[in-house]
Amino acid sequence: MAVPVAPQVDRALVGVDFTSAPTTRKPIRLAFGRRQGSVLKLERQVAIGSLDDFGSWLAEPGPWLGGFDLPFGLPRELVETLAWPSEWAPLIAHYASLSRAEIRDTFAAFCDARPVGGKFAHRACDGPAGSSPSMKWVNPPVAYMLHAGVPRLVAAGVHLPGLHDGDATRVALEAYPGLLARELIGTRSYKSDDRAKQTPDRLIARKDLIEALEQGRSRLGLRLKLSHAQRDELADDGSGDKLDAVLCLMQAAWADARPDYGLPAGMDPLEGWIVGAPLPEPLLARMTP
Repeated sequence: MAVPVAPQVDRALVGVDFTSAPTTRKPIRLAFGRRQGSVLKLERQVAIGSLDDFGSWLAEPGPWLGGFDLPFGLPRELVETLAWPSEWAPLIAHYASLSRAEIRDTFAAFCDARPVGGKFAHRACDGPAGSSPSMKWVNPPVAYMLHAGVPRLVAAGVHLPGLHDGDATRVALEAYPGLLARELIGTRSYKSDDRAKQTPDRLIARKDLIEALEQGRSRLGLRLKLSHAQRDELADDGSGDKLDAVLCLMQAAWADARPDYGLPAGMDPLEGWIVGAPLPEPLLARMTP
């Protein structure tokens, strides 16, 4: 169901660090940029303080291609066990109809019925990306992020390749900043929402991560271009939200240069895929003639 890349030669690129409960103090962060060959220039950053304002931004005319740090799908195993709709659009409509308390109680009951070490169901992309299962409701609450974000993408008519047809001038891909951060600085922590934990070591890790992005040391084959003020702004944000938006922007720029946005041909149309995640062996085998 993959959709070929539209011939957009001058579309904006955006990285979105999402939160399911944005405020003016902890907003959704957007990083906008433009790619010229292997160079990605960060143009500006925007803060969005409410979900309604986020929905309004999504509905604005394109063209843009975005990497969004929130899950676009649920594990097939979970969906089938719960006997929820097995097609993506009806599933998202059903999921949107639930309250957060209903989601929490349903997922908790699912986990309680499973053995230790296998409580959560996973998507095929979770292992390769190193991401949390999209059914987690705490630490991080990605299940609530899906609940808050994906129905708004659908309502705004955004195109989600491989999952949901929409306006081809506004294209959303699932991104995950941790995937790129770990490639460049390993397991070092570079952020915390707790001011007491915004330590010098985390500041050094952010600076090292920024330097690696500017030097183009990742497998994405892209170099990030920053002004001195932008570099300082990213380093000084102890929460890491601004830097996470830039990491998502880098992943969107990588997808912008690839057929089908770099999504695997064997992607599960119910679960979705994190852009740039390496293909696991079973999926590679299915794609090999």
